[in-house]
Amino acid sequence: MRWFETRVAVTTSSALNAFKTALQILAFWAVFYALLPTGIVWLEALAGVTNSSSVAVKVVAALVFAAFGLLALSCSYQLVVHGIGTPLPLDAPQHFVVRGAYRYIRNPMALGSFAQGFAVALWHGSISVAIYVYIGCLIWNYIARPWEERDLERRFGMAFLKYQNAVRCWIPRVSPYKP
Repeated sequence: MRWFETRVAVTTSSALNAFKTALQILAFWAVFYALLPTGIVWLEALAGVTNSSSVAVKVVAALVFAAFGLLALSCSYQLVVHGIGTPLPLDAPQHFVVRGAYRYIRNPMALGSFAQGFAVALWHGSISVAIYVYIGCLIWNYIARPWEERDLERRFGMAFLKYQNAVRCWIPRVSPYKP
């Protein structure tokens, strides 16, 4: 296996996959929503940039972060229980999952991640953190997404191609996709 190939999860218990997924989510959130944004805000402070947001803005940011965090947990549940794997490409689901939010949008976890990132930018009142999130969106859309979709097509064939043609990447459907 080359470093850029997906590794399908070995059949194991849902509990173990859930544990691995929880670790992945905690690590992702710690790095991308806490450490890196805090570092960016610290660099802004060193440069003399002052950021602030009101209590009301922080409440909105926290609510947005929590709502999209629940979306991530819901999608992870679908991948663990019905996909028999994890969201991590090194432990990818064995089965193609078109349940829950996946019936409305092709990659709800990416959309949720970016919404959470922008909520963090809002919390800090930092345009630099918002730019960091936007750059992450571009990297995902133009590098990670095409790679992931080629892998899904290779592994799930026509089922994925039909899904890809019917379900948009960034704009949710009004009605659920029925495979």
